Amino acid sequence: MKKLIIIFLSTFFLVSCSSVRVVTDYDSKTDFTKYKTFAFYKKGIDKAKISDLDKLRILKAIESELLLKGYRKSDNPDMLVSIFAKSRKKVYVDSGFDYPVSYWYPPYYFGRERLRVTKQTEGTLFIDFIDVKNKKLVWQGIGSGALGARTGAKKVERIQAFVKEIIANYPPGKEK
Repeated sequence: MKKLIIIFLSTFFLVSCSSVRVVTDYDSKTDFTKYKTFAFYKKGIDKAKISDLDKLRILKAIESELLLKGYRKSDNPDMLVSIFAKSRKKVYVDSGFDYPVSYWYPPYYFGRERLRVTKQTEGTLFIDFIDVKNKKLVWQGIGSGALGARTGAKKVERIQAFVKEIIANYPPGKEK
């Protein structure tokens, strides 16, 4: 029974680390059907303390998702898109029981307790939609999850997954 619980918790931990947790908030008085075009808010994006390459990857992913939803990029937009990102190191401690390979040699006869410590970087991406006419925030999506990949195609895939999960909740009231 104890072994089954350990397997379940380990599986849950691995699955939960790979997903993106998303929270959204919006101005309930806003009519989101009036937004047809977008542009990126350079002042807001410049303040994000991430590498220029990661900014570019995030902006490309946002643009791709909005284009798929039928929005157009414009020099005279209805809404501006801004981003903010942060990361933090997390430490996970997992304890369990190692089962013996051989039943004949103590102290391995009954197995031994183990303690596993893993470090992981968790990132949070904020995507803000700002009404151009009113100059106010009308929608915000926040995605948090393990960053995992540090370079290459895996990093691009992870950024795209973050953005896709966040923007799936826009506009409010629409099903994914």
